[in-house]
Amino acid sequence: MRPSRLKLIILMPCALLFLLLGCLGPTKSRPTRFYVLTSLNSAKTRPAPVANLKNVAIGVGPVRISGKLDRPQIVTATGENEIRLSEFAQWGDPLGAGFARVLAENLSVLLNTTNVAIFPWLQATRTDYQVTVDVTDFIGTPGGDVLLRAWWTIFGENGRTELLKRYANLAEPVTGDDIAAMVKVQSHAVEMLSRQIAEAIKALTAGDNPATIK
Repeated sequence: MRPSRLKLIILMPCALLFLLLGCLGPTKSRPTRFYVLTSLNSAKTRPAPVANLKNVAIGVGPVRISGKLDRPQIVTATGENEIRLSEFAQWGDPLGAGFARVLAENLSVLLNTTNVAIFPWLQATRTDYQVTVDVTDFIGTPGGDVLLRAWWTIFGENGRTELLKRYANLAEPVTGDDIAAMVKVQSHAVEMLSRQIAEAIKALTAGDNPATIK
């Protein structure tokens, strides 16, 4: 076989491959969308506070997130024992940090106080109440429901004494069929949790017996 003919045979498949790629055109990757939880500060009309505790200092955190949720990807439920990581729908900031931020902003609004710090705070920071949260479930399904399950604890001055520990089990329906609608409902679920905690702090400040606080 002549060298020129051999060279032609080798080059033909390469030419066909380049021709095929040219016909297909450049591939377009799907853009990743980033989402954040929103607080009552983002509401067009801020709700009335449940208490006026301007002189009360509140520390929020640590907020601990279950391992299955503590990742950049937004997690959705696809079955009773199955979850899905949304590669193209991710949190704009770490979920624990975003959750703590929204909880702190909500408590500031609901208790009418600006004396709110997010963990970790400076050693010199004084707190009348410290709120910690252990989130075991914070998952949803577009067109389905959002579930928020968490243990939350209120400690006394500078976190020295546990005053109250409760379990939240919240479910909210998602009216839309996309991630944006689901994240909006997740923000509302954090609001509901914030209201539970705000009412408890209000009762503790009033001197109520922790055993009687729901």
